[in-house]
Amino acid sequence: MSQKLQRITQCLWFQSHEQTEAAVALYTSVFPDSRVITRTKYTEQSAGPSGQPPGAVMTVLFSLDGQELLALNGGPHFKFTEAMSLIVNCESQAEVDHYWARLSEGGDEKAQQCGWLKDRFGVSWQVVPTELTQLLANTSPEKGARVTQALLKMKKLDLDALRRAAG
Repeated sequence: MSQKLQRITQCLWFQSHEQTEAAVALYTSVFPDSRVITRTKYTEQSAGPSGQPPGAVMTVLFSLDGQELLALNGGPHFKFTEAMSLIVNCESQAEVDHYWARLSEGGDEKAQQCGWLKDRFGVSWQVVPTELTQLLANTSPEKGARVTQALLKMKKLDLDALRRAAG
């Protein structure tokens, strides 16, 4: 009996096999219900075009809290940008604090704004309380503007301060 393949899977391109393995190790340690599913390695044939040595890890399919992602050891050809980010929906301030602390450790502090951070591998994350959407959408225009103004002053999101801004 085969398991149904997830229809859409995010592929994260890393610079080396060491970076690929370190990123997967970090991410699977941060999120509950996470694990490595499979690893593939470069062969003599696939190593040439990639510039990677035969036997080096090529891909790691892994699951973060039940969501599958693929880490690719693609080499130094491409870098991550903020144009693509992974969103972590948090039910509480404690969750925001946990994910922010773990994912931002060693990352680019200058890239931290409005709940966004860049981890030490260059991957952009949004660590967001699920209540934020309600605070912005289900309020009067004045309350929404106050929440937005408060949000724009934050790096890590502070749910209590956002609630106070909503009044």
